[in-house]
Amino acid sequence: MGLELLKNHPFAVEAYFNRSVVFTFAAPKASLEHFLPESLSLDTFDEKYGFIAVAMVDTRDLRPKGMPKFAGNDFMLIGYRIFVRYVRSNGKRLRGLYILKSETNMKKMEFFGNVFTHYNYTTTDIEFEDSLNQTAVRSMKSKFEAVFKLSSENAPLPEGSPFGSWKEARRFAGPLPFTFTYNSESKEMLIIEGVRQNWKPQPLQVMDWKFKFIDDLKIDGLVLANAFQITEVPYYWKKGAKEEWKG
Repeated sequence: MGLELLKNHPFAVEAYFNRSVVFTFAAPKASLEHFLPESLSLDTFDEKYGFIAVAMVDTRDLRPKGMPKFAGNDFMLIGYRIFVRYVRSNGKRLRGLYILKSETNMKKMEFFGNVFTHYNYTTTDIEFEDSLNQTAVRSMKSKFEAVFKLSSENAPLPEGSPFGSWKEARRFAGPLPFTFTYNSESKEMLIIEGVRQNWKPQPLQVMDWKFKFIDDLKIDGLVLANAFQITEVPYYWKKGAKEEWKG
């Protein structure tokens, strides 16, 4: 098996999410469309807004599916993703994610993540800090900080959010079922399907946030649309599936 083939998710992977915190940002469609390859379109709200999300995940026992837990590893993961749609060759429409960048706190995860995926992992410092009434997630190297606390659906959404309610916002709480990687030279789409249990997003009240990677993208009209936390989630990713994109 060639090294390039290894990157196409050649086996299923499972893990347990102790906690996943997702900040989703909205922007006018035109501000996000140029980040996507030709084969993908934005997953939009009200035909006006596209979405880019930061997911901060405390992951336990990540390993090839079927292996015992002691063979797994614990990592912190950060993913920057755009919400997208893809039309399969059979006409089926899929909602999913297009990954711009991935970070982890362990060199081991960076190495194996870049062997078996196209997610472009880099290593950074990531720390969750819980106090009595709030949580902070920080990285000095990557220059981000998010400060938040649990909220309720009676609380207001972030100022400027395009959503009318937390129920409406939950459609963009992630993760969507599929992740896509496109090879523009071979016109091939790699599709990875995620399977989850116990996915119950809890609204978060955000006190402060700054993500240098998001700032550096210079996205016009960007606003924080929602923030959710999910805890204690068994999760696995199926083996990657490839197909030719015919446009």
